[in-house]
Amino acid sequence: MLATSRLTKELEGIQTDVLIQVFADQILVLVTQLGKVGSLIQATMPDTAPLLPTEPSPNPSDISLPPPSPSIQLTPVLGQAPSEHDQTLHSLYASQIATLVWTAEAAGALDSGRRGVIVGIALRKSSGEEGSTGGEQRVFIGAMGMVTELLKQP
Repeated sequence: MLATSRLTKELEGIQTDVLIQVFADQILVLVTQLGKVGSLIQATMPDTAPLLPTEPSPNPSDISLPPPSPSIQLTPVLGQAPSEHDQTLHSLYASQIATLVWTAEAAGALDSGRRGVIVGIALRKSSGEEGSTGGEQRVFIGAMGMVTELLKQP
């Protein structure tokens, strides 16, 4: 993987950008639909905590995501989500993205051991009531697919 990788796709009709910047001690992952960094959350996990195995998805067209470990510690670094619902959503994004990064590191796709992952999230408000549509879920799956694609780049 290059030191900086970027991918742009349309998810649920909204341009979504994912950027990964690799540093010696941390990895920065930005997921934005607003063209800005948004809130920053640092995810860490002890090197001794195991990564959980990825279960294959029952639907072959879905991506299989490794489950986040209960050992992950999330620390807000900058900014905060505008609501409790968004805070929960941002925590889910940070945990899953960090798990994808650490899984890629363990597979040798990245250069060194388990580093802290800082996740920047700026998502457009979903239409409709919170959690009432599958839009948030489709954006989440699409964003995780974009992160996975970037992590696989040579």
